[in-house]
Amino acid sequence: MPLNAPARPSGAQAMTSALAEAATVAGYAPSIHNTQPWRWRLTGTGLDLYLERGRVLAVTDPDTRLATLSCGAALNHARVSLAAQGWHATVTRIPDPTDPDRLAHLHIDETAPVDPDAVHRVHAIRHRHTDRRPVTGAAVSREDLHAITTAVEAEDTWLHILRPEQILDLAAAADHVQRAEAAEPARQANLAYWTGGTRPAGTAIPDTAIPHQTPQITVPGRDHPGQLPTSAEHDQTATFAMLHGHDDEPLGWLRAGEALSAAWLTAAERGITVLPLSVTVEVAGTREIVRNLVAGLGHPYLILRLGTSDPHDARPPHAPRLPVAQTIE
Repeated sequence: MPLNAPARPSGAQAMTSALAEAATVAGYAPSIHNTQPWRWRLTGTGLDLYLERGRVLAVTDPDTRLATLSCGAALNHARVSLAAQGWHATVTRIPDPTDPDRLAHLHIDETAPVDPDAVHRVHAIRHRHTDRRPVTGAAVSREDLHAITTAVEAEDTWLHILRPEQILDLAAAADHVQRAEAAEPARQANLAYWTGGTRPAGTAIPDTAIPHQTPQITVPGRDHPGQLPTSAEHDQTATFAMLHGHDDEPLGWLRAGEALSAAWLTAAERGITVLPLSVTVEVAGTREIVRNLVAGLGHPYLILRLGTSDPHDARPPHAPRLPVAQTIE
């Protein structure tokens, strides 16, 4: 849609079309191990967002914190899509406390001027990707960090940029979790199901998106070797940041996902790569260690690695996506 396109007509059919497009665009959202744990239900002038428990990592995410965060990213994508199409929408988060799987209701109110920034973000949604290779470009600028932080704070969440000594503490916590997980066959099997090798169709992380050898990164991940060519350089110029917020409840997790989406799209527009690191927030013990990095002020939701890459370097392939028939009712 061109930036000066008029708002769409306000008929019921136009609303339905806009909502269907929003749910489709939401399917491009980032999610834990690309599980895409969301389901949308179209209801006249609105969309209901549900957690799809069949795509939750039962062993590594038993309280659904990361699945809910993933659904929040999809919710933000849907909001961006509607704004880009020229619609004003109201979001009610956790609309029914008796139905924990119903995470949000998004209701179209009226037509509105097309938001040019949202149009650009929809373009970023289509091109956003996860790069697990080491960061090899220049350090992220203060201006870019400010823009990303502002995007996070607009979603009622905070972003803390880690200092060098805090990054070392984070790396130690991640290493501790990895060693502990190695002794848990059920956890290893759960991760293996969603990472590389034989995968559920349309979901999970393919081998083509995983470095073919363990990359030289400051905070270790846990992907097994894949097929993606990678540099032998170290990610010394990477910036690490913590998404954190007011509470450790589903509403906070949902808002954190919306903040992740807003941060990632802002970063993508500025040529900044984002790699979410969840390993240190999956276990209660290390989650408390990470919480100490912000002096206990808020609850940690996710660690982000931010960096720049060589613009001439080929991007990793996009992760597969589920067909809309499996995510939209």
